[in-house]
Amino acid sequence: MLQHLIETALRQTVTRLVRPALHPAIPVSVQRTLISQAYRTSVPPRDCRFQTGTLAGLSTIRSSVGKVTRGAVLYLHGGGYIIGSATTHKGLTGHLAKATGCMVVAPEYRLAPENPYPAALDDAEAAWQALITEGYSPGQIAIAGDSAGGGLAIALAMRLRDNDQPLPSSITVFSPWTDLTQKNLYSPECEPVLQARWTEKAARLYAGREPLTNPLISPVFGNFEGLPPLLIQVGSQEILLNDAERLAEAASNAGVVTQLEVFNSLWHVFQVHSGQLKRATAAVQAAGKHIKAHLAD
Repeated sequence: MLQHLIETALRQTVTRLVRPALHPAIPVSVQRTLISQAYRTSVPPRDCRFQTGTLAGLSTIRSSVGKVTRGAVLYLHGGGYIIGSATTHKGLTGHLAKATGCMVVAPEYRLAPENPYPAALDDAEAAWQALITEGYSPGQIAIAGDSAGGGLAIALAMRLRDNDQPLPSSITVFSPWTDLTQKNLYSPECEPVLQARWTEKAARLYAGREPLTNPLISPVFGNFEGLPPLLIQVGSQEILLNDAERLAEAASNAGVVTQLEVFNSLWHVFQVHSGQLKRATAAVQAAGKHIKAHLAD
C-alpha cells in the first residue's frame, strides 16, 4: 500500500514538475534551470561520495559507495542532448555506484544547440580514452546512460568498434532514445514525462545539418554486430517504448547478448527514483548485476 502511494506521488511529481518544463516553447536555458530543480527529488544513497574534477578536459562527477572493488562505469546522462548534467543525475549515479561497487564517472559532455552533433559523441569518446589512460583496461569499464545518454552510449560503442578500438565490457541503457526521426514513437495511454513536440525539437537542435537517420545519431539504424552484452530497461508509460523494443530486436538479430526489461506502469527513466520506489531500486540493482557479471577481474 505504501509503495503504491509513493508511486502515485512520484508520478504526479514528474507530471507536474518535469513534463511542463519539457515544452518546445520554453527556451533551452530556462529548461536547464527548471530541470535542475526538478531533479532534486532524485536522492543518492546517504553513504555515497561525490568527487568533482575533470576528465579529458570535461567537468566530471565521480560517484562511489564504500570501497571501490571493481572497475568503472562511464555514465552518459540524459536530457535530449540539450539539458541535464552530471549534477542532475547524482541520485541515479549514486545508486548505480552502490549496486556495482564501481566508480561511476559522469562527464559533462557538450550540449546542443550550442554544440550540435558530433560534439557529445566526441566528448564521450574522449572520456572513454581518458579512463583507459588512467589505467583502466577496456574490460574494466562498462558504459551506461539514460534517454539521450542511452543512445549516446550505443553510438559510442559503434564508433569504437568501427575504429577498431577495444570495446567496453557491457552496455546498460535506461529508456534509451535511439530513433530521433520520431517515426515510430509509442502512444501510451499515460505519458507522465515526455512530450513528442519537445523531443522533436531536441532532435533537430542536436542533429544540426546531419540526417536524423545517421546511425551515430539514431543508433537503431546502425550495425550492432560485435557489440558487448546489452541490458535495456524501459517503462511501459513512455513514448520511447518502441525505441527500446526495436533496439533490443536489432541487437539480438545481430548476435548481441541482449536483455530487455519492460516495467509496467512506470515512466521515462523511473530509475532516478531508486531508493524511494522499490521497483526503481530493484531495476538499478538488476543493472548492477548485469554490469558486474561482465567486468574483467
